Amino acid sequence: MSSASVRVRLCTRDLVPGFRFGACEAPPGAPQLRGPDAGEWHGRSLDEVAAADPEAVRRWLTDPAYAPPGGESVETLVARVGTWLDGLAPGTAEVVVEQAVVRAAVVHALGLPAAVFWRLDARPGTVTELSGRAGRWNLRLGAPAER
Repeated sequence: MSSASVRVRLCTRDLVPGFRFGACEAPPGAPQLRGPDAGEWHGRSLDEVAAADPEAVRRWLTDPAYAPPGGESVETLVARVGTWLDGLAPGTAEVVVEQAVVRAAVVHALGLPAAVFWRLDARPGTVTELSGRAGRWNLRLGAPAER
């Protein structure tokens, strides 16, 4: 007897000093799980963007529909990651992703409003697990990553 359930293990990367937007790549075979498209902010640090355009950073952190110039909004990121989740076949998938992708997956899986995205803390070096199937997910978060 086989189970029709899906188990997803989202492993976060360790923090990289001097993080810059767009620095992390999508896991192999899962381009939908790349980090947020930062558009014109690509290659810059948050401090650099905030110094140049503090209002844009404020909007990005408070309005899930706001997209950086040429980039994507939190709402779009949640939809992109959600499409990947909903399309998974039964079995187990394990991927290493940015913290933003974990937040997006949790927001989608639990049907939370996109505004919650910035209130979730996906700690570096941890595993977040989702199990179930599209439309009915269970969440287990914060387990230490096995090294």
